[in-house]
Amino acid sequence: MTAKPAAAAARATVYGYPRQGGNRELKKAVEGYWKGRVTADALRTTAAELRRANWRELADAGIHEVPTGDFSYYDHVLDTSVMVGAVPGRHRAAVEADALDGYFAMARGTQDVAPLEMTKWFDTNYHYLVPELGPGTVFTADSAKQVAELREALALDLTARPVLVGPVTYLLLAKPAPGVADDFDPLTLLDRLLPVYAEILADLRAAGAEWVQLDEPALVQDRTPAELNAATRAYRDLGALADRPKLLVASYFDRLGDALKVLAAAPVDGLALDFTDSAAANLDDLAAVGGLPGKRLVAGVVNGRNVWINDYQKSLATLATLLGLADRVDVAASCSLLHVPLDAAAEHDIDPEVRRWLAFARQKTAEIATLARGLANGTDTITAELTANRADLASRAGSALTRDPAVRARTAAITDADGRRSQPYAERAAAQRAHLGLPLLPTTTIGSFPQTDELRVARADLRAGRIDTAGYEERIKDEIREVLAFQEKTGIDVLVHGEPERNDMVQYFAEQLTGYVATQHGWVQSYGTRYVRPPVLAGDISRPEPMTVRWTAYAQAQTGKPVKGMLTGPVTMLAWSFVRDDQPLGDTARQVALALRDEVNDLEAAGASVIQVDEPALRETLPLRAADHAAYLDWATESFRLSTSGVRPDTQIHTHMCYAEFGDIVQAIDDLDADVISLEAARSHMQVAGELAEHGYPREAGPGVWDIHSPRVPGAEEAAALLRKGLEAIPAERLWVNPDCGLKTRGWTETRASLENLVSAARRVRAELSTDNG
Repeated sequence: MTAKPAAAAARATVYGYPRQGGNRELKKAVEGYWKGRVTADALRTTAAELRRANWRELADAGIHEVPTGDFSYYDHVLDTSVMVGAVPGRHRAAVEADALDGYFAMARGTQDVAPLEMTKWFDTNYHYLVPELGPGTVFTADSAKQVAELREALALDLTARPVLVGPVTYLLLAKPAPGVADDFDPLTLLDRLLPVYAEILADLRAAGAEWVQLDEPALVQDRTPAELNAATRAYRDLGALADRPKLLVASYFDRLGDALKVLAAAPVDGLALDFTDSAAANLDDLAAVGGLPGKRLVAGVVNGRNVWINDYQKSLATLATLLGLADRVDVAASCSLLHVPLDAAAEHDIDPEVRRWLAFARQKTAEIATLARGLANGTDTITAELTANRADLASRAGSALTRDPAVRARTAAITDADGRRSQPYAERAAAQRAHLGLPLLPTTTIGSFPQTDELRVARADLRAGRIDTAGYEERIKDEIREVLAFQEKTGIDVLVHGEPERNDMVQYFAEQLTGYVATQHGWVQSYGTRYVRPPVLAGDISRPEPMTVRWTAYAQAQTGKPVKGMLTGPVTMLAWSFVRDDQPLGDTARQVALALRDEVNDLEAAGASVIQVDEPALRETLPLRAADHAAYLDWATESFRLSTSGVRPDTQIHTHMCYAEFGDIVQAIDDLDADVISLEAARSHMQVAGELAEHGYPREAGPGVWDIHSPRVPGAEEAAALLRKGLEAIPAERLWVNPDCGLKTRGWTETRASLENLVSAARRVRAELSTDNG
């Protein structure tokens, strides 16, 4: 294909960039500030240096318009709450006393004040802080952060575009504040919020902004006529402002559907749309509404969520089609590059054949610049890049690394019976109660215990050769014995070995399965200062040998109480990896499920009576459009059952989920056919317990009573109060007592105190139940 030069020279841009720095400088500075080792001024200096480095890097790579306002100490939705003055009443005093400490109090809580609820950002593994709003919310404009960061970029002689969460998405993400009726609709506050956005836009215009981007990803979900009408009103009013910059309304993660008509007709100056495979329908829909005459179109043709190289010819064909549908077409990634690691070139340990197929943020930036150059000046100007790209794509398509005939034959032989337990739940439950002999309201934890500095040093020493494998394993055994002793002393009923040998709940398994590639520097922000290294799923999956059996069996030999075997489920293994895009996700999930089935069966054979297969990403990976739900949930639940259905009836299968909206998938939770499920519930005040009850969920459940993502230690009575609320929905004989999530990120001091209080709460409520029954 030979593209002609665009009528108006195409520009390259991005919506956001990884915040952490090449060596996670932001994480270290923020956590140093929390511990009192870094001053507020030093933290601000580090942040400013990272922003400037990002902008210069983008400009040097050929990005014509850099984003501002996307940088955050913790979360960009929390930043938006500060920008519009939506500070919860319980945090106002802290914010007024010190804005930075108050900001972190909203994110993390204090010993006396609970943080904002945290949940997943659409269908990604990024977490945002949920705005709390009510009928009495008063919005006030605070544009200081956005204006200051814009001025920083302009001072570097860069073309800069502030990026804000749009008003409609902000309200659709919000929840009623504590004490506000559950049926309160935050969208009713739109007329109060729009004047605040108008003031912020005016401030940005005065500071030098030519364009401002308003992100409205919530509009790619199914929206009611009332919600679409709210979007119409919002952009009618903002577009009519006399003193405003040009407005670019951005969507991503899926197709816009009906909302495209609304935004195309709005008096705004441009739209940014996703044109990757997941949103390919945007192209046809845009043509159907007559395009965007007189407007700017920013075309997201480079996948901002996955790590595979772009197909230049395919993207250029899309861009060429779009040239006739807008006044000008610019080139971008499909969404913020926040969701990918920084630089694939840093991964020296990856097979060079695989590395040439990868594009992290820096490589994607180069791809965007190359496509913009080809679109603006003609494809003859990028002949070398097109030739290299074709060779890299051909290398991947023809590589033996991507296909294993034995795995494919085993997957093809799966039958319906392979995904069903041998007995119905009621019979299994009776066998398990007789076998395990647990008390009413049994206590347990989710799996991991604190990953201490000593453990991290031991892993580093092993990698560096300062200790040998035998010395490292002795350290792991010491840690397991310590964790078990603490649990037994505290009175926990079902123990865990604490996972001291695991670096991450996905990476640990990926490093032992064929088909996965682990990175050394591929850090991606999950929430706040929590970064993960998602492995890359490059080929077919199999399990060469047992992965967890040795350590679980060692732990079980140290105690007479049951020790849970701990695994990560197939959906989460996909969701928290960068998945292959050359076959259906369901096919990959079945491959992972068969590998895990072998591990589950081996754990049972080694003496494990309780096995937990975590699926915290089941809701997270739910497609954004309802029409796509059934097909996804069919293979997702099937893959879990395939992993867990080969065990005896008296072996108890647990699963775990956290930090998501579970109401949409209660039927799918039921379809997993797990014997026990533990779920996040502390920040959402036991909401999920009511959702399970409303559905008629028949199995055992442990809605969490300790929010482990906050450093505060809940008292015994606080945990007991949550348990009593849980008992309003779930019968005592089916209610478990546990934290919200694993304890890897917590310290030992708070872990000891919180688990002691949790056990005390369980005993207190057991006694109350005994008295009531007496």
